[in-house]
Amino acid sequence: MKIYTKTGDRGDTGLFGGARVSKASARVGAYGDVDELNSLLGVVCAHLSGPGPDELLRQIQSDLFVVGAELAKNPDPTKNVDLGMPLIGDADIERLEHCIDELDQSLEPLKTFILPGGTSAASFLHLARTCCRRAERAVVALAQTEPVRPELVRYLNRLSDFLFTLARAQNARAGVADVPWVGRQHKR
Repeated sequence: MKIYTKTGDRGDTGLFGGARVSKASARVGAYGDVDELNSLLGVVCAHLSGPGPDELLRQIQSDLFVVGAELAKNPDPTKNVDLGMPLIGDADIERLEHCIDELDQSLEPLKTFILPGGTSAASFLHLARTCCRRAERAVVALAQTEPVRPELVRYLNRLSDFLFTLARAQNARAGVADVPWVGRQHKR
């Protein structure tokens, strides 16, 4: 099978279920942002230190593949497109919450805003968090005009919190302090 099909050469693409839409559509933008986040998590995995997070991030990458597939299906409810895989649900969101709670127990409480930075892994996790927020905004925007299950928005919202917490945990494991935000002083 060839990697190129030439079917998108005019600027449209196919959704699961057969519909064709513009590559500039909100739906394609949303699953494109999720795909970008998934790719960035691959970069994060290449920079992680210590056991544990890599396996969890690979599970999250699989979850994001499912989110992207759901966003890439024809939204017409009369088409009833079955993706042939379990969709993201409450248990997946609760898994992220559990991971956040576990990581948070080992971290110093936040007393100020922090700037993205620290170790390379933490820096990439902060970048992934912002990419996740962009994907979340794209899915929220899509949900204003087309059907989107609310679990997808909740999952992405919780995932960004997890990525923030994991960035802090990576810094802590490496003995690198989070970078505190220092407000600007008014000139007199």
